[in-house]
Amino acid sequence: MENKNESIINKNNEKEEEIKKEEINHDIEPKKEINTENLLFEAKILNVPENYEPKNVITFKIIIIGNSGVGKTSITNNAVKNVFFENYRSTIGMEIFSLFLKIDHKLIKLQIWDTCGQEIYRSLITNFYRNSSLAIIVYSIEKKESFKDIDMWIKELKVNSSPDIKIILIGNKSDLADKREVSYEEGAKYLDEPEIINFYETSAKTGDNVRKIFEEVGVVLYKDYIKYKDQGSLKSSSTFRTNKSNKKVKKKTCC
Repeated sequence: MENKNESIINKNNEKEEEIKKEEINHDIEPKKEINTENLLFEAKILNVPENYEPKNVITFKIIIIGNSGVGKTSITNNAVKNVFFENYRSTIGMEIFSLFLKIDHKLIKLQIWDTCGQEIYRSLITNFYRNSSLAIIVYSIEKKESFKDIDMWIKELKVNSSPDIKIILIGNKSDLADKREVSYEEGAKYLDEPEIINFYETSAKTGDNVRKIFEEVGVVLYKDYIKYKDQGSLKSSSTFRTNKSNKKVKKKTCC
């Protein structure tokens, strides 16, 4: 098991190094910032072929974390492929998905890193946190234990990515209201935390709120992009890269 995990880490570290060559990720504060608070943008998710890799695309890395079985992969599948599988195997290590949006006449690519939640792989997935633009933490409304672990996931993010990383919190499986163990109000209390920029309850099964979340992610990160791009630098929580070479990054699963 250790040799397998080391192999997975090495492969994904190589991928991360390849991505970092094209990334703009400086910790230098810009001398002048563009005020984007009052700018309104509409995001539209695009239906594209599976291997779609266009030129002139702005790419943001998103990481999805949370306990095993809360529906992280189901949420991603719903957003990217508009599908739901009743019986879906747990993710081993991580899997990468791509979601394309059109915002302000620009093509945006969300590179979504869907991670496993099993304790046995915890040391493995922390390697994937680096250079994330935004994190989505998922718990299940019918699993109190997954809600109790939110603070642990936030702490882990701050240690292994950026201390000021933006986070969206999701309470998944809202279609199982009769089995609810976590109230909406309990989840919403996390909006008092400075790093939590929004909270939603979703259903990966019905699609409720799923695409809306990723549209919001795209708008939030695009605003960061236009806020800092002219200064040639970004805060550490706003990593992005532009792709003009049409270079493909091959997607791999960990098993």
